[in-house]
This record gives sequence, C-alpha cells and structure tokens, in this order.
Amino acid sequence: MAFGFCIGVALLLSLWSRAETAVIPDGVLRMECHDRYFMIAVDISFTGDEPHFEAVDETGAYAITQQYAAQCGYSINVHPLPGHVELRASYFSCQTQNKDDEMFTFNFNLNVTQEGKEVTYPLQDKTCSPSLPWSPREVTCETNYMEVSVRSEVTCPSGTKKDDWNSLKPAHRSTTSDWQVMFQTDDEQLPPINISDARKQGYVFLLTEGRLVFRAPYGQPESFSTEVNGVPVEAVHATIFSRQSWVVLMVDLVAACSMDEGLYNESGYMLWETPEMLYPNLDGQQINVGLKGQLVAQPVAEERGYIVGKQNDTIQICIPENAEGRYRKSAVEDDLYEFYVYHLYLEQILVDEDRVETRIRSLRTLATPLLPSPIFAENQTVLEENMFTVYLGDVPEDVVHPNNTHGYKLKVPFEDPVVLQQFSKTDALHYILNINYTLTVLPEKDLYYHMESVVALVTDVSPPQFDAVCTESGISFKLDHRPFDYLWEITIDSDLLTSELADQHGYTMINDSNSLLLEVPLFSRGYEYKNVSLKGFFGTFEIIMRDLETSEVQGSTIKTCPFSTTELIMCSTDGRMTVVADVALAIPNGGNPARTNLRDKYCGPKETDGSRALFSFSLNSCGATVKLNSENVTYENEIFYSKKLLRPSQVVSDNAKERVTMQCTYPLSGLHRLFSVHRFESDAAGIGSLLHTTHPAAGLQSPTIQPTSALTTTLATTTLAATRRATGSYKPALHPPSRYVKVTRFRYPTNTRFRYPANASYRYIWPTLNNGVRQSLQTKLNAAHI
Repeated sequence: MAFGFCIGVALLLSLWSRAETAVIPDGVLRMECHDRYFMIAVDISFTGDEPHFEAVDETGAYAITQQYAAQCGYSINVHPLPGHVELRASYFSCQTQNKDDEMFTFNFNLNVTQEGKEVTYPLQDKTCSPSLPWSPREVTCETNYMEVSVRSEVTCPSGTKKDDWNSLKPAHRSTTSDWQVMFQTDDEQLPPINISDARKQGYVFLLTEGRLVFRAPYGQPESFSTEVNGVPVEAVHATIFSRQSWVVLMVDLVAACSMDEGLYNESGYMLWETPEMLYPNLDGQQINVGLKGQLVAQPVAEERGYIVGKQNDTIQICIPENAEGRYRKSAVEDDLYEFYVYHLYLEQILVDEDRVETRIRSLRTLATPLLPSPIFAENQTVLEENMFTVYLGDVPEDVVHPNNTHGYKLKVPFEDPVVLQQFSKTDALHYILNINYTLTVLPEKDLYYHMESVVALVTDVSPPQFDAVCTESGISFKLDHRPFDYLWEITIDSDLLTSELADQHGYTMINDSNSLLLEVPLFSRGYEYKNVSLKGFFGTFEIIMRDLETSEVQGSTIKTCPFSTTELIMCSTDGRMTVVADVALAIPNGGNPARTNLRDKYCGPKETDGSRALFSFSLNSCGATVKLNSENVTYENEIFYSKKLLRPSQVVSDNAKERVTMQCTYPLSGLHRLFSVHRFESDAAGIGSLLHTTHPAAGLQSPTIQPTSALTTTLATTTLAATRRATGSYKPALHPPSRYVKVTRFRYPTNTRFRYPANASYRYIWPTLNNGVRQSLQTKLNAAHI
C-alpha cells in the first residue's frame, strides 16, 4: 500500500544577537561525510571548553542547545583526549537541505568567545551523499536521541497479527481525519494525540522524498526502559495514523536501543552488549564494527583483535584495550592511573520474515574505570662507569617530565652526595640511590611523584693498594683506579695528597682516569730512615688511606728500599743530627778520619772509612751553636781533626784545605714545646745543610773547647738562606716522621729570658737600632738545654 503526506516542523529561531564574524584559521577544523551522518571536529584549543554551534538554513540561524540538538538530530560531544569538540548531524537533521534523499547539504556557524568578545565563524557549506543505499528501515541510536526512518512506499506484510488489529480500534473510533500519533509503552497503550501536540513534547516527524522519519530524545515520558536478557534497553513505540473516509492509513515506528555502558574485564577487553531480538530477525544478522565512525566487517574486526559473539540471545562486542582508534588518558588519584575511551560504532543488519532489511546503527562512548598505570625503573648501571644509570619506562604519552620529555634516563655518579653507601660484613659495598621523579599529567598539569630506589653492589671492596718499586733516586708508586676508590682519602702522614702538596714536597704526580703515578725522590719529605751506615741505609715511605668521612686510617702502602750515598745529613723531629760527611779534604794528608771530632772533642765519629765519617748526636750536645731569628732556629756544629792522639813516630802533614760544617734548621712555630716543657719536639723535620768551605790549615785543628752542655747562642738576623750562599755543597735533609702537635704561631716577647749553665759567658748581638748603633752586652745567664 502506498501513501504520502507532508508534516511541517516548527523551528526555533535563534535569539542570540549577531556577533562579529571572522574566518576560521587553517588547521583547527575538520569536516567528514559518513554513511548516515555529517561530522565536524574543531580543536578545543581554538574553541575553548564551551563552544556553541548554530544550524543555518534559508530561514535563519538556530542555536543548537542541548534540548534542540536531541530534538533536531544533532549530537555535540567534547572529547578532551583527542582535544576537539565534535558535532554530528543526522542526514535528516532539521536544517539539512535534502535533495531526493541522495544529496544532503549542511551549513553551520561556530560561536566562540575570544578576548572577551563573541566571535562567529561561518563554516563552509558541506554536501554529503550516502555511500550505501537506504534500507527499508533504519534505526540510529545516537548518544542523545533515537531515530527511525522507513521507506514511504512499503508493501503490506504477508500476515497480520491480533495485536495489529487491536491497534486499529482507537483509530477506527476517531472522527478526525488529521494525522495522529499513538504511543505504546511496555504495558499500556496511550491515547492518541495530534502530531502538533507531539511536536510540542519534543518529537519530530518528517516526510522526505521517499522516507518517513521519526526522532525522539532519550528519557521522554512516552518512552520506556526495560531489561532484555539483563541488558538495559530504552524504546519508543509510536504509531501514526489518519482516517480518510473508510480507509485508515497507519505506520508503526519503533526504535529500541541498548543503553549498556560497557564493562571492562581483567582480560583487557571492553565488553558492550545489545539484545539480539529487539527487532524481528529471520536468518541471523550481519555485524560491522569499528571506532571513531569507521566500520569494518566482522571478520576484519576479529583479525584486529575484536571478539564478536552471542550469548543468551545477546550480541557481545569485545574491544581490545589497544584497539586502533581508542583514546588513553592518565589520571592522578594518590597514584598514577589510566583509563581508555572507545567511541564505538556498531552496525547490525537484520532481515525479517518478509525479507525486509533493517539496519541498526549504535554510536556509544565507552570508558574503562581507573586502571593502575605502573611505571617501572630499570637499573642499567655498569660498575666500570662509576655511576648509576636508571631508565624510567612505561611512561604514558600524556605524562611528561618538567622539561617536556617522555623518555627518562638518569645518570648519577657514585661519588655524588645524594648516593648513600653501606658496607656489609662480607666486604661488599652497596651504593643506594633514592629517586623521586616529579611527573606532570597533561593537560590538567596534575603532579605525580614516583619513588624508586636502586642499588649497585660492589664486592671485594678494600682500601686502595699501591704497587711500589725501588729506584736509584727514590720510590715509585702506582695505583690503578677502581670505581669506589674515591671512598678513601690518600694522605702523606696527615696531609691530603694533592697536586699542590706534591709540588710543595718535590714529588712527581701524574693522575688520570686510569691510574695515579707518584714518584717520591730520596730525601724528600715523608721518608723514614733506618740503619744508617757508611755502606748505606734504608729509606721507608708510607702512603696512608683514610676514611673519607671520618679520616680514620683504614690501610696503607709501605715501601722500604736500600740506598747508598756518599754524604747525607738527617735532622730528626726528636732533636738528633745524623751526618755522613766526606772529610778527605778536611784532614791532613795521611790523617785518619777516625781522629775527627766535633766541637766537643769527646764527640767522635760512630763509624769511619778511608775518607768518610759518620756522626750521630743530640742537637743540644757536642758544642753545637744555636742561631735564632724571627722565623727559625739553626743548630750548627763542625768537624775537626785532632792530632793529640798521634804517636810520636807518626808524621802527618798539616795541609787540610776544607772545613766541614753541618746545620739543622727548624721553624720556630713547630718548637712550642721546647719553651713549655723544655723538651725538643718538632712538628716537622729540620732542613739540613752540609757545607764544605775552604779554610786556612791552622783553622782545622781541634778546638780547645771543653766538654760542656752549654751552647753558644747567637741572636742574629742572619737567615738560613744567607748561610747557604757560602761556597760549598748542600745535602738535603732526611726527614723521619714526627708526632703532629697543633700549635699557634709563637712570637717571642722582648723580655724573653733563657736559662743557661751557671758561669757560662755569652755575647749577645742585638739587632741594629733606628739610629744605626749596634749595642752589645756581656752577661751571665742560667742556661737551659735547648
């Protein structure tokens, strides 16, 4: 039976005032024609959070409000994840220009507020044509409305049911020829109302060139909600009819949509269900499914990981978590979470017993609950690099570091102060790095703090140990660097070994990334000497390893080497002078070095050979002379040759040409105990000088000084440097270790008094006064041993 009629639709004229118009910039707008709808997507960065659209036709522009959109076939959705606002318009929407149900032209305005002003952007007209022919009946389940359209020319069904006849009764009793609509709920049939009254209630009836369209927003009073096989469903059942004389024209319009919100399961799928029997179906159904408006056939979808099945007369669509077209979003709720959003597009094609095809399209936005989004840290540390390397992985694309990066590889040297160190009883060292990552979730800029602790284990940890080799000129030390050697300080005695210290003491130090080489020349500071004889002596040098934090001694490298030398002088910290001197020119021809002595004739050599003599004596003995200036004290003695012990038959010529003088100089700042407890103890070894000077032969005879503990002390301004300018040879001092005593600088007051032995007579030479006159004073003092 064929029929035709025209139904008008009242339109709401936009009350918005005309705003300033402008041209929308490139790159922010996208328009697409789909099978049954037209889509506009505009970047949120341009529109803001509250954009407004207007539908435009020849009668004017109409604001698309929430209510107007559901009534007139528009759907507006803001999608923060892709970052755009989306408008979908049904091909049968109110302001669409329809030409023969084959060409549909759309015209919209976009209204945004920019810098406090409302600006209108007219969007270019767009014409779309369906890519598929229309089915006899098509149902669209949009997010905010249901729409059903049927072909206006239909054949009568092959059979009638009792219920169909019952629905004719109220129509037959109607006395009007106007078109009316009668709604039927789940359990009752409502009285008929005029089409104009139905429009006022938000329903739309539209007759096109070849189709009858019925649209209803969700939640209308005449619609009903129910459950079919446990799936929530909303349906609206409208029958429109008109009595023309004895003929009643009637069309049954039913739209039923699954309202399932989806369920995320632990297998990583989003499950969505719809009842199979919402519409008559004879031979099963064909299913096409996809996301973001893109449909593919069921076999193709299953190849992409979808699961399409049926259980208890319910169609089940399982979307894989990582399906192409899904959106992912991070969220911070004490911890880092994520959720996925799927814009499902499902098409079901059914065929009833009359071979009439029904095509049902469902557009649904599904979202998972908050899911844990674990971030892992991988310890990629290589011990030989002496640093931590930590990789932070599985960082989502919308979570960034403050420097706007997504991949994180952190490098921290082991010696950095933030690295903790723990020793175990098994001689293992644990490096511990506690990391607090601060990440930002965009675009909300929510902060997320991720804590990680990584450990690097170094086994067989021990203080550094040098390899040492004896050389002709000293001792050579070498240390191959290990990643953890920085845990110790390397010292010479109590002084930290640095390039400055090496230069100061005359060491040669080469330090690079691989090794440390230290050349310590003989007679330089830090040596300890033993078994000194004319044949040679042993020199010992010690390098000490101390804990970096406590300075506690934890190890050392000690090397002792034999050395030989013609001459040497040693000025010890405990006040002893040891000298090996070549006296060949300081004694007469034919003389014996064993007949030599110091200023005190009873202070003879410990050992002699044909040309040398070894003396070892306390500084405050053997007739030594003490010289003081404002910075140093110098102890001096001299080697003499004695003829008194010669037999009468011995003939020794008196042709000696040299005199041998030895000196030990100490800084006064290191001799504070000398003046407090009257005991010689120096903070540092003295500087020795062994001087060979030419001298008349008469001057080489043994002096007449008697043995005494008194010392001749000269207070003068003569410095050690001036003494060294005398003609002769200089031998560096030997420096045995000294006990370290912390002192302050010592200054002598002008009234300082020294005690010397009674009845000893001394002559003081005072510094020159301002008037250039030198004064001298003869006095007797009580002496003290210095």
